[in-house]
Amino acid sequence: MKIFDEKHIKNIVLVGAHNSGKTTLSETMLFEAGLINRRGTVEDHNTVSDYHSVEHERGASVYATPMHTEWRNYKINIIDTPGFDDFIGEIISSIRVADTVVVTINGRQGLEVGTEIIWNYIDKYHIPTLFVINQIDHVDTKFDINFKGIQSLVGNNAVIIQYPIKIDGAQGIIDVLKMKLYKFGPKGGKPEKLAIPKDQKELADRLHNELIEKAAENDDELLELFFEKGTLNEDEMRKGIKAGMLNHDLYPVFCVSALNVMGSGRLMGFIDNVAPAAADLKSEQTVEGMELHPKSDGPTALFVFKTLFQTNLGQITFFKVKSGEVNVNDRLTNSRTGESEIINQLFIMDGKERQPVSKLTVGDIGATLKLKFTETNDTLYSGKEQISLKHIQYPEQRMTLAVSASSQNDEEKLSEALKKIHIQDPTVSLSFSKETKELLIGCQGELHLITIDWTLKNIYQVEAKFEKPKTAYRETIQRSSTANYRHKKQSGGSGQFAQVHIKIEPWQEGMPEPEGFNIRGKEEVDLAWGGKLIFYNCIVGGVIDTRYLPSIMKGVLEVMESGPLTGSYIRDIRVMVYDGKMHSVDSNDISFKIAGAHAFSEAFLNANPKLLEPKNELIVKVPEEMVGQVMTDLQSRRAVIQGFENNDNYQILNCQIPADELFGYSTDLRSITQGRATFSTQFSSYQMVPPHIQSQLVKN
Repeated sequence: MKIFDEKHIKNIVLVGAHNSGKTTLSETMLFEAGLINRRGTVEDHNTVSDYHSVEHERGASVYATPMHTEWRNYKINIIDTPGFDDFIGEIISSIRVADTVVVTINGRQGLEVGTEIIWNYIDKYHIPTLFVINQIDHVDTKFDINFKGIQSLVGNNAVIIQYPIKIDGAQGIIDVLKMKLYKFGPKGGKPEKLAIPKDQKELADRLHNELIEKAAENDDELLELFFEKGTLNEDEMRKGIKAGMLNHDLYPVFCVSALNVMGSGRLMGFIDNVAPAAADLKSEQTVEGMELHPKSDGPTALFVFKTLFQTNLGQITFFKVKSGEVNVNDRLTNSRTGESEIINQLFIMDGKERQPVSKLTVGDIGATLKLKFTETNDTLYSGKEQISLKHIQYPEQRMTLAVSASSQNDEEKLSEALKKIHIQDPTVSLSFSKETKELLIGCQGELHLITIDWTLKNIYQVEAKFEKPKTAYRETIQRSSTANYRHKKQSGGSGQFAQVHIKIEPWQEGMPEPEGFNIRGKEEVDLAWGGKLIFYNCIVGGVIDTRYLPSIMKGVLEVMESGPLTGSYIRDIRVMVYDGKMHSVDSNDISFKIAGAHAFSEAFLNANPKLLEPKNELIVKVPEEMVGQVMTDLQSRRAVIQGFENNDNYQILNCQIPADELFGYSTDLRSITQGRATFSTQFSSYQMVPPHIQSQLVKN
């Protein structure tokens, strides 16, 4: 296979809401360039990108799929991504290695909330971006409304390159960069290139001049040239457009009908001639602080952006060459583990098809098999100087469930399968709750969970149960209390004896030291489950030897690991040990540990104990017309709405909500808003449980 240099490799990622036509567009681009001789369709389950069985069953992309094609002496790597934000991990990782992001918009639906979510990540990484309005030949497509939607997202730096018209009943596209009319036949394909009709000349000229001004703004030399002669030629405009894209200050807008092969060839020509290549990109700063330049003669550095497990192949590792070149049999070092990896095989991937290559150069995207120590986000490098590229930052899970194998015999099998699923998709989180004794799985929503369940059943042959997780409550007290406990046990020979007097109080950061005690020692314990224990030695006259104080504290901590109310962890208490007795023969560590535990338990139950529940910050972005329904649902979940923000036609609700009430929220919000609202959530703090709920929990 031909090896392309960094100036002739273009990496594009197709993103957009579900049903915007990304997979169809990628298929059309491969067809236009001759990589395939027959276009597949999503409905017939025969496209290059959607080749996984789960995608065939669901009729939608679930995985990001790398492909490639060649167009006029350029190599275009294409990554087709899912449209549902449940699979945001696939989208983010693809954006991380893009030279240009192609945002597709369903012309009939306009800008959808899924597109806005994706835009936030594009904007974060400052990736050059262009927009493609799809389905321009459909009667319900309104180009002007779609363009205004793009402007509402990115501002006035969106610039029209093309707009659609009907001419003699046929579909046409006017290109204001080339100042040509492309007229398509009923079946699309290669268009006629015609002069712009007289009735469109004024509009086309105005848009052409706007494009010239936008292009000139992004390059000082071009701006001077523009002031000098009042215009720019096509090559100068291309230069200015590329500069604007690289600065993330200009967003070209194209129009196509991916299904009917209209405009895709012109789009590919623009990607070749104008969209940035690897050589155009800015250097990337490594974790170590060095500048990594996209040059073929630099040290080899591969960034792993995707990992996939396939039954017949094992682990497939996808990477972008960020510097240098990689050859078959190269030995590289993993910067995270320090382990060496041998690149035994190199591939260009086109969906499920693998094309072996002997080497790949900077800017290219490839894959290899069966690396032993490498996962997504790792950097593989050559040379003595370590190179670590910044990790992809994945969002927190929006949905957490308890997971277990339907058959106890499959628990180990389930655990191994979930580990692979997590490696393949880092937005799937796994943790074990010591206090609730549950394996917890976090994901992005109901569709994400359905896919995980499908993978477990069909790929790993294990049935799993997903249930509402138990809530990890905390216990504390609301007032002070005193107690004493005498532990005495005689069983022949040396016995056990200890007596402990304690006072306990609620603890808060910054509170003054306790009054009325002779404080002889103080220990602050940061509890593993959050909060603190402040333990004071207030013994006077040596009634308890100081060597027994650690044992008393151990007894207190033992109770704090399983509180008297519900067995939950106790937090934020201070304990003053101020009196007691010991015996010269029968007193020992175990005796004082037992006495301390019993004294603390008694004092705790007399100190107006209170349950605390985890509260989360919840941010919901919802269309204005649906705010009422969403607020009603939130109030039924005991959420407290703390503020509103306007965002164009959306309202952003800032809330505090009990974590227990978030179960099922992803599904319900999608149902209430037809999938148009989004949310994010993260743990905030522990707060008091309402009395009626506490009484129910204590009874249970």
